[in-house]
Amino acid sequence: MRTASILGDWPTTEAQARAIQDELRTRVVLDEPGPEPGTGHVTGVDVAYDDERDLVAAAAVVLDAATLELVEEATAVGRISFPYVPGLLAFREIPTVLAALDTLGADPGTVVCDGYGRAHPRRFGLASHLGVLTGLPSIGVAKNPFTFSYEEPGASRGSFSPLLAGDEEVGRALRTRDGVKPVFVSVGHRVSLDTACAHTLRLTPRYRIPESTRRADALCRRALREAAASGRAD
Repeated sequence: MRTASILGDWPTTEAQARAIQDELRTRVVLDEPGPEPGTGHVTGVDVAYDDERDLVAAAAVVLDAATLELVEEATAVGRISFPYVPGLLAFREIPTVLAALDTLGADPGTVVCDGYGRAHPRRFGLASHLGVLTGLPSIGVAKNPFTFSYEEPGASRGSFSPLLAGDEEVGRALRTRDGVKPVFVSVGHRVSLDTACAHTLRLTPRYRIPESTRRADALCRRALREAAASGRAD
């Protein structure tokens, strides 16, 4: 995977970004079940910002899907590449996320984003965008439901309810811990919703959010602190 060839000319306006979303959305693959949960690798990606210094740090953490043991991790630090616009956050994050993924020696396997895939106003959140650009199976596991409605799932771990945009199921509210607020799972690319939820449950043996997300979050925050302290951006 070569970041430069994937990125091409990065958009500078909302209109350009929305046009790219519209074009890339047609490439999302929704009819593959995806890798079997507990097999191969899963890679968590996350980003942290320092808007004051115009810095963004990304982390990619590869775990063994069966044991959740660390296989490899990588970070990248760069300049924020797009202004903050709701619904277009992927354009702020993807260049640095791709730079982190580029440095991995291990196969990323299934990519788990701290965010959205189909559960996005334009049905093309970070997980979908990243999946289409890289060709990797991807899912989004978010901490809140964005603008979509849902009924509370049952109180026990594994219970779920549809995340709805009108009558359209764009994801699921999934209970990963008994009696704890659900997470919000959606398909990114080349994974079914059933498989995405099964991956999420495999990744949450102890905490509400996936282990991949927990580790990527801590790693990108550390990378951002170190970059800010040293005054550098890769």
